[in-house]
Amino acid sequence: MMLARHYNQGAIRIRDIAYEETLPEKFLELILLELKNARMVESARGAKGGYQLRRDPAEIHLSEIIRLIDGPLAPFGDADQLRTLIDRDAEHRALYQVFLAVRDAAARILEHTTLADIMNGEGATASKLGKRRKKKGETSAVLPMVVHGNPSGQR
Repeated sequence: MMLARHYNQGAIRIRDIAYEETLPEKFLELILLELKNARMVESARGAKGGYQLRRDPAEIHLSEIIRLIDGPLAPFGDADQLRTLIDRDAEHRALYQVFLAVRDAAARILEHTTLADIMNGEGATASKLGKRRKKKGETSAVLPMVVHGNPSGQR
């Protein structure tokens, strides 16, 4: 986030980034090297050396960074693996369908959220995700909860 906050202000030393973000320098070096190899950041040598973003923070989506550093976007594996499990494992199909829905929701949020959004204090809003906002007076389609065979609120 520090690189995004200081976009177009020159390179920042690893030591300064590690201090501000409270990360171990060695750990940060590994991350920055991966980001550099993916051409998201660039490095500069010398007394004023360090790292800086290559692109505007508004053009860098969280999904790019997470896929680069961690791999699949959700802890349930990638979408193709889940679709294969849905097709092949009838006994657990419903569970894998839930995992796929969670993965797709996480991907949608991360693919529509940029570093600039985070810097500006904006999370994943309904308008960014293409969801329809509820109109004034419109009720939700949530069903009443049933506990011990009785609808909630009735005893």
